[in-house]
Amino acid sequence: MTQTPALLDPGLCADVLHLARAGGADFAELFVEDSHNTGYRLHQGELRDASGGNLFGAGLRLLYGARVVYAYTNDVTAAGLRQLAGDVARARAGQGEVSRQGTGGLDFRRSDVRPLYVARQHPLQARAQDKLALMQRAHHAAAGVGDVKTVDVNYLDRVQRVLIANSEGLWAEDERVWTRLMVNAIAQDGTWRESGFYGPGAGQGLEFFETVPPETIGAEAARMANAMLRAGPAPAGKLPVVIGNAFGGVIFHEACGHILETTSVEKDASVFGDKLGQAIAHPCVSATDDGTIPGAWGMVNVDDEGMPAQRTALIENGVLTSFMVDRVGELKTGHRRTGSGRRQNYTFAPASRMRSTFIEAGEQTPDELIGQLEYGLYARRMGGGSVTPGTGEYNFAVKEAYIIRGGEIAEPVKGASLVGNGAQDLRNIVGVAGDLALGQGMCGSVSGSLPTDVGQPHILISEITVGGRA
Repeated sequence: MTQTPALLDPGLCADVLHLARAGGADFAELFVEDSHNTGYRLHQGELRDASGGNLFGAGLRLLYGARVVYAYTNDVTAAGLRQLAGDVARARAGQGEVSRQGTGGLDFRRSDVRPLYVARQHPLQARAQDKLALMQRAHHAAAGVGDVKTVDVNYLDRVQRVLIANSEGLWAEDERVWTRLMVNAIAQDGTWRESGFYGPGAGQGLEFFETVPPETIGAEAARMANAMLRAGPAPAGKLPVVIGNAFGGVIFHEACGHILETTSVEKDASVFGDKLGQAIAHPCVSATDDGTIPGAWGMVNVDDEGMPAQRTALIENGVLTSFMVDRVGELKTGHRRTGSGRRQNYTFAPASRMRSTFIEAGEQTPDELIGQLEYGLYARRMGGGSVTPGTGEYNFAVKEAYIIRGGEIAEPVKGASLVGNGAQDLRNIVGVAGDLALGQGMCGSVSGSLPTDVGQPHILISEITVGGRA
């Protein structure tokens, strides 16, 4: 990683942390961010929107035991940060002045942050016309294919430099890079319309599009739209279902992943809160949350509390082995931190959040899973849905689905949804293929919206409620 000047002087950081603790806080943490965002949208091959911006500011967190006081500012001058420190100290102290004498005298231990991936074609060094050329390639790969009549292409990149310094002497600096290209294709036949969406991304620079070409992205969106255009209505009722890999993991992410974060566990809002060491899934299921996959969308060199990236085994052969834990979660639950403290930007305090969360690869093939079923549903591509926090009850749309008949994939169907309960359905996963893949999305929770990977191989659920047409 290229060495760049620190976002703030260490002496100033030490002074700010000292002032912040003058009201009696046990711990103080300063998070400084300098981020740059770029976005473009093409509609029918023409540029319709362009956006960009720079976010620069600092957040200051104090802990009194496990109680949190958090404040932030975009005034990162010495005077502005000292004012913030005094204000946040008084907020909890409940009294007039706090001492502003002296400095913290901190001897910061600089973390040797070794990047898991270094952008080779850095977005801040790429020209706008190069990014637009990638978008045009995706557009041409989708436009006019079959019955595709409308194509929208969105490009985004984000570069975030951060500094985390705390009253324990930690000093960690990092640069994060994200790049993503999304295509939405609409196929139409008379009054019938169906859409197909594909939007891969990575914690990489523009070199990502050497391994995932824009043409592949556009073609996949068009294929999905055409496949579903003339599909018949989906059946309804309890059926065995094979769920596709990659973004199929969104159900595990939403219905199970969030209740494995200590953000839920510490509030007694997780059905798994007291299940550590117990079997919560079928023995064929193992699941992981991993921040160490080089170049992944959910990769973190260090988390937003300055802890190095880790790979966390959540479930091993059906047994719950760990939660995802941040600093406050550790204080409140006693579970050891896992490098899972994340936040959207400096305006949010960190919380336990997922990174790249997936069901591990099994030993079967997708054909073997499908071949077991005389009649069922193949949910090749999942869409969005809703989840009831705490219980894991969910309802997810299936964007691309097919009937399984006689162990073979048959006709396409549309309008399907999967309705279930994450905790119960973990026990109903009876087959796991070996084709693990990840899909990219943005995850929203108490500390904002974050890039996270979902993922799984093809899986077979013995029975699940399918919403469709009876």
